[in-house]
Amino acid sequence: MATNWKTRSLRDLSIFLSRGVTPSYTESEGIRVLNQKCIRDQTVNFAPSRRTDTTKKNVSEDKLLKVNDILINSTGEGTLGRVAQIKIISEPTTVDSHVTILRPNPLEVDPSFLGCVVRYLQPEIEMMAEGSTGQTELSRTRLGSLEIDLPSTNEQRQIASILGAFDEKVAVNKRMNATLEAMARALFQSWFVDFDPVRAKLDGSKPVGIDESTAKLFPDTFQDSEIGNIPKGWTVKPIGEVVDCVGGGTPSTAEPKYWVGGTHHWTTPKDFSSLQSPILLNTDRKLTDIGIAKISSGLLPAGTLLLSSRAPVGYLAIATMPVAINQGFIALKCNEYASNYFMLNWCQSNMLEIESRATGTTFAEISKQNFRPIRVVLPSKDLMSAFTAKVEPLYEQITANLIQSQTLTFLRDTLLPKLLSGELSVENLQS
Repeated sequence: MATNWKTRSLRDLSIFLSRGVTPSYTESEGIRVLNQKCIRDQTVNFAPSRRTDTTKKNVSEDKLLKVNDILINSTGEGTLGRVAQIKIISEPTTVDSHVTILRPNPLEVDPSFLGCVVRYLQPEIEMMAEGSTGQTELSRTRLGSLEIDLPSTNEQRQIASILGAFDEKVAVNKRMNATLEAMARALFQSWFVDFDPVRAKLDGSKPVGIDESTAKLFPDTFQDSEIGNIPKGWTVKPIGEVVDCVGGGTPSTAEPKYWVGGTHHWTTPKDFSSLQSPILLNTDRKLTDIGIAKISSGLLPAGTLLLSSRAPVGYLAIATMPVAINQGFIALKCNEYASNYFMLNWCQSNMLEIESRATGTTFAEISKQNFRPIRVVLPSKDLMSAFTAKVEPLYEQITANLIQSQTLTFLRDTLLPKLLSGELSVENLQS
């Protein structure tokens, strides 16, 4: 710590430190309530939130979230200690009783700087939990006693600005990727679910948004099939007859020769839990040559589409590198008749059907035997190529954005401890 820095407790730097509410939930109306699942990777994800049937008047004003509030998971195995800072509030929102609200006092500390510090201290916060195994929780008393090293207010703002620039670029990439994915899904929906170009030609109109050469690849009428009307000349086949569907395995973890010094990527559904886009860039563990030999499906080629078949069913990603898989996957080795991008969007569009074929009492699992018979409507090979050519640049840009975000995150995490400890001054960084 630099000599001119001061040490203050987290309680001294906040104007509010409290658990959230204990709501009764409703399906669609009421105040938005964030829970533990909404805090992941030090960001707030509003998708898993729920609604409480209480009105704004029934939730105390201080428990309605404000911009710069810091959220800390107070209980929950696997989620305890996770932190995130609110940057945008679009509607009245609160948190449930498993999340603690920390509201920075702007007269004592720069709120964005404190957000950076608390995120950096997440590992230490996780260790502050008390209680027996499975019942641990983070008390506000212990949390409030956490000591923070503070530089001058001006330095706080500069540090927060530097680190925030990394976060903002990562957020921009995330939003861009969501848009690119939506574009690919919309094109798939139009061409292969709603059959818009076929319907346009049937009505004597010109298909919207596609060039003339691509339009010629679509028929101008429909035909009957076992699953209803489909474009003329298209076929209906079981997935297992179109692409090669294989499973994986786990070499004995008690045998170091399978793992130590491994260079081959090996993945489990756990690697997919934090993916922001359906692209796999890396894996937590790697196998040796001997380890790969223990898995019947071996090392799958780059471009393989991976579908988690249990715990949970439905994670999807295209591997950017050769990869081996454990028994929690069905791998789809795609081809010119059904490309990986086509099958990715097909799986996303038909996930309810996939999930409905899962069985099991302890946890749901879809077997290859139950997956392979699912029927898919296939266009001509030329149209499949045209779709792949249209969406491939979108997924290439998604991949590039993910790689850039990884680099930015690494740089931010390298700078963060040096800036927050005073080892690296902002003056030296900006000179």
